[in-house]
Amino acid sequence: MAVFILWLILLVLCWPLALLALILYPVVWLILLPFKLLGIAVDAVFELLRTIITLPARILRGPGK
Repeated sequence: MAVFILWLILLVLCWPLALLALILYPVVWLILLPFKLLGIAVDAVFELLRTIITLPARILRGPGK
């Protein structure tokens, strides 16, 4: 909601810039989408590696914790 209010203020102060931002936002989102997906994949790989590395310690700890 705050972003919308800021956009309305920008629309009142400088409407060409506000319309340009409105048009470019989806384009920028589409350009950044592969990087977000890559970040999710890299995070999953690191989580898998952490799980594999800590597996022996969790096995030796036993079912108590």
